[in-house]
Amino acid sequence: MTDLATRTALPRDPRAGALRRAAPALLGYAAVRALGLAVLAVWSAARGKSAYTLLTARWDALWYTRVADLGYGYEVRLPNGDVHSNLAFFPLLPWLERLLHAATPLSYADAGFAVALLASLAAAWGIFAVADHVYGRRAGICAVLLWAVLPVGIVQSMAYSESLFTALAAWSLYAILTGRWLTAGTLAALAGLTRPVGLAVVAAVWAAGAASFGRERSTADAGAVRGDERAPAPSADGPSGRATTSGGAPDTSRAPGTARLAAAMLVAPLGAAGYVLWVGHRTGKGPLGYLDVQAGWRNGFDGGAAFARFVAGRFTSFPSALAGVGLIAGVALVVWLYVVCVRQRQPLPLLVYAGVVTGLALCASSYFGSKPRLLLPAFPLLLPLALALARLRASRSALVVGGVAVASAVYGAFWLNGSGPP
Repeated sequence: MTDLATRTALPRDPRAGALRRAAPALLGYAAVRALGLAVLAVWSAARGKSAYTLLTARWDALWYTRVADLGYGYEVRLPNGDVHSNLAFFPLLPWLERLLHAATPLSYADAGFAVALLASLAAAWGIFAVADHVYGRRAGICAVLLWAVLPVGIVQSMAYSESLFTALAAWSLYAILTGRWLTAGTLAALAGLTRPVGLAVVAAVWAAGAASFGRERSTADAGAVRGDERAPAPSADGPSGRATTSGGAPDTSRAPGTARLAAAMLVAPLGAAGYVLWVGHRTGKGPLGYLDVQAGWRNGFDGGAAFARFVAGRFTSFPSALAGVGLIAGVALVVWLYVVCVRQRQPLPLLVYAGVVTGLALCASSYFGSKPRLLLPAFPLLLPLALALARLRASRSALVVGGVAVASAVYGAFWLNGSGPP
């Protein structure tokens, strides 16, 4: 009896409780990804191709493994004068591939696949944590499942950096929402070492930090006028039952102080800035050297002009005009979802992050077929759909998700066995 009482009184690990809370979302995510991989394996075998090669040794995955194996400095010069340099690829994924290769018998390609699988689960958990914190557990589960069944969701299982970046971004955003500023800044710095769009995470940290400074200043001024400098306690009537401020803003009442908040804002950009400055030094072209590297890949930012011309060019014939209509509808859907996010008063860091990711994806002059993949990390756009799905009966939600999961798996197999990602 005493032993039972002692065991009952022992403190529980909060991480274990968080994992149990997220378990349905993670199990559902794993099931969707397993379905996608199974369909890809069958489809590829029927076409005489290797599904594993498509996931680990094609397109950008090859560039990452070359960086892991040989370091930076490899480039390909095309007949038209373009120079494809591996300096365009940020270093965190290759570093992890090299580390895992050194510590295990895995090849660099195997290590990239392992990192992608683990990172995709971490991303799913981070997405759940964010959605659960803002809208509740059921919405969190639906958000993860919707992210899993995206048409280009198969990329989450490729030796690419999207899953790793999304994991770092999601957990950084969760750290912001829960007032863990140093964690948020550190994860933002790591996200900045993963992809150029790491700037979106930095922007979220800065926006939330500036808003927190503003609230603290307003509270201090109001307290001085009242002769009472005590800050008001946050309400506990947020959608998930957690302490939030008005409009779902981060709970800054438990933030560790102005000094740590400022430190987080200083640390957040170090990853992206450090790599970009290093590339500029290596190429001898200064701070803008990375832009020259991207220009060699025909990547740039033109406000969407090149993409608009590409879409307009689809209307030169009837079959391609259908593709043009589909592109316009897809862009309209993305924009509409962001507007809904604003109307639903998502927390500021989520709006800033999703806005920057979406803007960079749609307004870049890069290969246009990659835009759906570039939008993959913009998971806050799925939250309005997750809320709608969460309001349905469980049986209807399962039917919707199951049907879309099958369609996504088939499309992913068709896509990778065809044009695939760039």
